[in-house]
Amino acid sequence: MQTQEKEKQTETRHMLLNVGPSHPAMHGVIRFIFELDGETIVSADTEIGYLHRGFEKMCEVGPYNQAIPYTDRLNYVSPLINNFAYCLAVEKLMGLKVTERCQYIRVIMSEISRVTDHLTCIGATAMELGAFTAFLYMMKAREFLYELVEQVTGARLTVSYGRVGGVKADLPEGFADQTRQVLKEVRKVLKEVDKLLSRNRIFVDRVKGVGVISKEDAIAYGITGPFLRSTGVNYDVRKAQPYLIYDRLKFEIPLGTNGDNLDRYYVRMEEMEQSMIMIEQALDQIPPGVVRIHEQGEPMVAAQMVDEAKMGRIAGIAQRNVLLDPTLQGSTKGFHEKVNVEDKKTVLPPKEATYGNIEGLMNHFKWVMFGHGIRPPKGEVYFPVEGANGELGFYIVSDGTERPYRVRVRPPCFPIMAAIGKVLEGGMMADVVPTFGSVNMIAGELDR
Repeated sequence: MQTQEKEKQTETRHMLLNVGPSHPAMHGVIRFIFELDGETIVSADTEIGYLHRGFEKMCEVGPYNQAIPYTDRLNYVSPLINNFAYCLAVEKLMGLKVTERCQYIRVIMSEISRVTDHLTCIGATAMELGAFTAFLYMMKAREFLYELVEQVTGARLTVSYGRVGGVKADLPEGFADQTRQVLKEVRKVLKEVDKLLSRNRIFVDRVKGVGVISKEDAIAYGITGPFLRSTGVNYDVRKAQPYLIYDRLKFEIPLGTNGDNLDRYYVRMEEMEQSMIMIEQALDQIPPGVVRIHEQGEPMVAAQMVDEAKMGRIAGIAQRNVLLDPTLQGSTKGFHEKVNVEDKKTVLPPKEATYGNIEGLMNHFKWVMFGHGIRPPKGEVYFPVEGANGELGFYIVSDGTERPYRVRVRPPCFPIMAAIGKVLEGGMMADVVPTFGSVNMIAGELDR
């Protein structure tokens, strides 16, 4: 009788548990509020906004190109894709088409960025599950690719390489051969990680059948990218709405079947291989960019040219190339023409023109002067690209001035984080970390 009375008096309650933002696995930028029945998640509430910096409003304060450094801070693991997505949106608004070589450069650098993003995602997720060796291997491979990015852009993370109408500079000499060698090293690393994780019983048991989402729910939430493709939905912006030169490249879209964390791991691993295949094809197809310096004879030192002109010996000077001091030289005009559009209202003139003739100086001055610069026609535009996490789109409204009237970002992380609570419900508390890791949430593009 006493036992029965004690059982009647016993009351089972659910527990509320806060995880984040200071929890290591939450990266300091996400807070989950879980209702737990023991170790089972009954409900999950997601709180975002810890890294909100007013990205969209900042883009409306300055000229169009001034927004490019801000785009680096969206998905800061693959900033080059953000750069080019924004530039493509403005170029569509202005009716511009960049040069062939520039299109290839953008694709090459975008796919390098995609590989670095997936390496970071899988490596960090594996580390949070205890597979620290896999993390170190992935970071080693990412370092090889970051060295390539640094050679091209001059930076590793906040690259600011894109420009409306082109890119900042051409690829360095020997880039193609070095890239092919780096891809070989990356493939070796991926082969090692595949041996470490893909058939590792501990890893597979932790991620198989965990964090499942159905095709219907993924589509209803507007999820794209590897998270969507893990359910078997074949949607990739590069195939559905080809941009740049993706329609000239042969590649496959990896798909999963179960929509769980294991399928998302497999999809990302195969996507890295497909990206490397695209990079190699683009390197083979890219139009040549070698410009002969001596097309018009030997170059003259700037001081010598001035002295000759003072003495009246100007015959042939107009056809000579001036050899400028490194501070003034910048990229040569030939390279400038290879990667930028020929539009004085869009792209800054090369430094040779700015410092070498009055027209170039006036063009530069008008372009950077307050109230001038890039002035797209009135209108609105939306341009999507395939980011590392899914469809990354920029919606821009122009009022005809040098500053955008409205800039809006369609971040691929946002729909996934909207659905993450539903994905986690019914699972175990221990499943939160691998599922959250498979989202590859980047707070820069989530909160903006």
